[in-house]
Amino acid sequence: MFSLVSYPPLFSAWASGVATGMGLFAVVGAQSAFILRQGLMRAHLISVILICALIDSVFIFASVWGLQAVTAWLPGLSEFMLWFGVSFLLWYAFQSARRAVTHTSGLVAARQAVPSRRGALLGAVGFSLLNPHFWLDMMVVGSLADRFEEARIGFAIGALTASIVWLAILGAGSRLFAPLFSNPRAWRILDGIIAVIMTGLALGLAYKGV
Repeated sequence: MFSLVSYPPLFSAWASGVATGMGLFAVVGAQSAFILRQGLMRAHLISVILICALIDSVFIFASVWGLQAVTAWLPGLSEFMLWFGVSFLLWYAFQSARRAVTHTSGLVAARQAVPSRRGALLGAVGFSLLNPHFWLDMMVVGSLADRFEEARIGFAIGALTASIVWLAILGAGSRLFAPLFSNPRAWRILDGIIAVIMTGLALGLAYKGV
């Protein structure tokens, strides 16, 4: 039976994809912070993780098979996504900061932040597709995959493996720490941290775009 291990070049490409994917994805960025908060709220976590994994899989393989050509054909796309992403991150930072300075009643109030599955899924889509770092990561994946030529599909599978592992870690971690967030103060601290992260990401992107 055919497997990655039985074909050394494919396995090597897969291992490189995993290493690259973990280096790119395993950071507490905008998407990760959103998933952690959803998990702590116990609000549609599985649906959010599944939609993030689906988006990652589509764009990882699209990048490997020619996303660079699309951005070269539409050079204004990168600039548009940059400033739209900056605006999106600043808006979410403002919402998080407002929650951080508002007295809440813990988990019950936190659930109101994303009251529906539709809202949670739209948030997951937004923190993926409207995040310029996401597009940069996909471009890096596609560029590195080209080095493996015919085995680049193995690199794509490896990058997707890393994405799924990181999403699973975020989901499990949020469930593990959920008991700590029965205290309203913990939610305010978390929202304050998220506001700082989102603001830092937005300002960093804006600085690069100037």
